[in-house]
Amino acid sequence: MADNGGEHITRVLFCGPQFPASHNYTIEYMQEYPFVQVDVVPLEDVPDVIGNYHVCVVKAMKFDSNVISRAKQMKLIMQFGVGVEGIDIDAATKSGIRVARIPSSVTGNAASCAEMAIFLILGLLRKQNDMQISVKQKKLGEPAGETLLGKTVFILGFGNIGVELAKRLRPFGVKIIGTKRSWASHLNNSGQSDVQNGVDDDLIDEKGAHGDIQKFASKADIVVCCLSLNSETVGIVNRSFLSSMRKGSHLVNIARGGLFDYESVFHSLESGHLGGLGIDVAWTEPFDPDDPILKFKNVLITPHVAGVTEPSYRSMAKVVGDVAIQIHQGTTLTGIEFVN
Repeated sequence: MADNGGEHITRVLFCGPQFPASHNYTIEYMQEYPFVQVDVVPLEDVPDVIGNYHVCVVKAMKFDSNVISRAKQMKLIMQFGVGVEGIDIDAATKSGIRVARIPSSVTGNAASCAEMAIFLILGLLRKQNDMQISVKQKKLGEPAGETLLGKTVFILGFGNIGVELAKRLRPFGVKIIGTKRSWASHLNNSGQSDVQNGVDDDLIDEKGAHGDIQKFASKADIVVCCLSLNSETVGIVNRSFLSSMRKGSHLVNIARGGLFDYESVFHSLESGHLGGLGIDVAWTEPFDPDDPILKFKNVLITPHVAGVTEPSYRSMAKVVGDVAIQIHQGTTLTGIEFVN
């Protein structure tokens, strides 16, 4: 590790000031461990200083081969959460650097994201923006909203978040249908599409695979996107998918903005086919407050905070801190999920 005045220091780099709770909680947790130094560096400065660090938490930064090539002392690149699509994993592997995510099932992140999905669903059904207009106009008893009771919810991506969402939706009296989280390798040994391992039959009424997504969309009143983002799923919610949805149905995304084709979603809202859109993630982040999609009263947007709760972020900060300690001590790394 780094030699700092005769002391060996393990240095942890957080890329950029966004998602501040991630580094703030980590710094707080590491106060009792002076042999680990945690720094927050502006995104534009990361390539110039990354050679000084042993652990990097990328957050929303694109980590390409150029940046990785400068990480001469790097032992581990990790995400404060589960999405590692911004990291060039092949380049990291060639440089001998491990890449890891923090499993959402053990930190409370999946539960937090599931709660946000329900927040957005209820906001759309009860017409949150119209309610605010009624308050300003001193109107009582309007708008008339809808209930979750009796609705069919299609969970597009039944991974850890999807499972947690299904658990919480069931008491609302809904029918739940779902397809697997990813399908980069979606054929089983018999050559047939297969759902993701671990789908709980007690939580889901009907399950399917890649080829079923438009059929399932046509059955649903609400579609919640929980997919992993990869080359197979980018832009998967496109004009064809949206046209397969019922007129007036609602669409929620708590996963990654790149799963949606912007122009298709805009057109579906403009035509009135899509009943409502609730998103915690966007095509470009930070989200443009002047984006024309916000002109629609049936659009709700939150600033990528689905997983940003104190219990979840403190749990993940502890994982980052513990891993830094393990790297410093040269012991086996635990609590993370390697992707290379």
